[in-house]
Amino acid sequence: MVFDPTYVLLLPAIIMVIWAQARVRSSFNEWSRVGTRSGVTAAQVARDILDRHGLTDVPVERVRGHLSDHYDPKARVVRLSDSTYHSNSIAAIGVAAHEVGHAIQHELSYTPLQVRNLIWPVARIGDGLGPFLVILGFFFGGQGGLWLMDLGILLFLGAVVFYLITLPVEYNASSRAVEILETGGYMTAQEVVGAKKVLNAAALTYVAGAAAAVMSLLRLLFLRSMASDE
Repeated sequence: MVFDPTYVLLLPAIIMVIWAQARVRSSFNEWSRVGTRSGVTAAQVARDILDRHGLTDVPVERVRGHLSDHYDPKARVVRLSDSTYHSNSIAAIGVAAHEVGHAIQHELSYTPLQVRNLIWPVARIGDGLGPFLVILGFFFGGQGGLWLMDLGILLFLGAVVFYLITLPVEYNASSRAVEILETGGYMTAQEVVGAKKVLNAAALTYVAGAAAAVMSLLRLLFLRSMASDE
């Protein structure tokens, strides 16, 4: 097969992913040039928010990269990227508060976060292995091929669930971050508007990722249907 027509199903999602990534880069770059009136750095804000919520045992570490900020639930560490850690920009502080939001979720046993952490090992395997098994089964043919395709679809379904459950996790972390920045005196009301724009743009990347996962699942199901009709 030189051309797989089922790839057409993925085109809208791929375009959305590219657009979302470009938008978050653009938004972060725009607001990373605007410093907050307080002058405190993202690392200092993250540390203060954690302390105020009783998370004094959760460290804030610097990690290499650009926009590689994340909260590690296994190590219970907030990691801020080079472009965030020492910056006092609206974008950097917004991102830092968002990652602290995940730490607060963890402390409060936020259910969607717990589910996401639980299914992560299966989702990681399914994301890579699932489509491979479906394609292999499609070309293998017969009952053995159909069995491989079913196994691949089942594994990939775990990845789709992971992408979908990520949406409430990320949006909730952003909501917590905005509320904390508004009420904690870390930003002025006008500065919070900029932080919201950065976090909303970042959230779109997760929406695009979930859409791509769903469309990929539909493609795999379509291939399974084609194979069963042969």
